Amino acid sequence: MSETSPQTVEQTESALVTAAKAGDYDAFEQLVNRYEHKIYRLGLNITGNPEDAEDVLQETFLKAFENLPRFREDSRFYTWIVRIGVNQALMKLRKRRTDKSVSLDEPIEDNGEIIPRDFADWKPDPEQLLGRTETREIMARAIQNLPVSFRTVFQLRDVEGLSTEETAETLGLTISAVKARLFRARLRLREELAKFFKRG
Repeated sequence: MSETSPQTVEQTESALVTAAKAGDYDAFEQLVNRYEHKIYRLGLNITGNPEDAEDVLQETFLKAFENLPRFREDSRFYTWIVRIGVNQALMKLRKRRTDKSVSLDEPIEDNGEIIPRDFADWKPDPEQLLGRTETREIMARAIQNLPVSFRTVFQLRDVEGLSTEETAETLGLTISAVKARLFRARLRLREELAKFFKRG
């Protein structure tokens, strides 16, 4: 069998974590190799700065290594390091904006609005997206312009592919808060992309 099922991936991850906890440095290195690109991308998308993203990457795996004995294997290792990565990235933003605290606990001003459960078809047509070389840059800029609380939820749900429940657990939010923030993020991004495609 050449294909690796998600279950096999999780079993392999679990075996590597068990070995790493027992002091196998090679097993921990394999975990780093498996997830370093995702953690770097997470850091880059939250901080918007390649140097900060490098720091986030190093600090995340250093913290993970130091705290590995305390890692309870009732959740995925990946979900656990994503949470560490998010915390490290937010700390970078806090240091950068000493005059303004960055927090995921900031209340969302819902003003009694009804938040739809899902917001389908928020992106332009995929063929349109693929046909534009500038779209990635436009999208990256639009993501950077989101408030950090929306940006982080969008990054975990739509870029990293975590479930709503995993995102809520990772960020210490309620499921309804994750859904509300994701909806707002998608709506803002759709508006930004719509402006771009109308111009084109």
